[in-house]
Amino acid sequence: MKLISVCKGKIHRATVTSCDVNYEGSITVDQDLLDAAGIVDGELVHVWNISNGERLETYAIPAERGSGIVCLNGAAALRCGVGDKIIIAAFCLTDEPVRRKVVLVDDNNRITKIVS
Repeated sequence: MKLISVCKGKIHRATVTSCDVNYEGSITVDQDLLDAAGIVDGELVHVWNISNGERLETYAIPAERGSGIVCLNGAAALRCGVGDKIIIAAFCLTDEPVRRKVVLVDDNNRITKIVS
């Protein structure tokens, strides 16, 4: 069996609402956005900063539903600023087709469209 890494879900152009360098680590994201993208609590995610080109890996933790929160924590907080636009992507290893979910959001991190 041959496994390939495939993008399974992405939150596109989310706005960073806060950064907390003193938190242990991770990215905190509105649970509604995580659900829409198929990203689960603790899952490895890639964060690509559209505003400055920084790229990092961390894990996702849920924020309150409907809050619009996208908060970079720990060392990741030093690579983003409030107001930066980011992409949050999750991948999976599989030998089967994957229907990717792309979640498009507005400036307040409200879902405007889900493409799959």
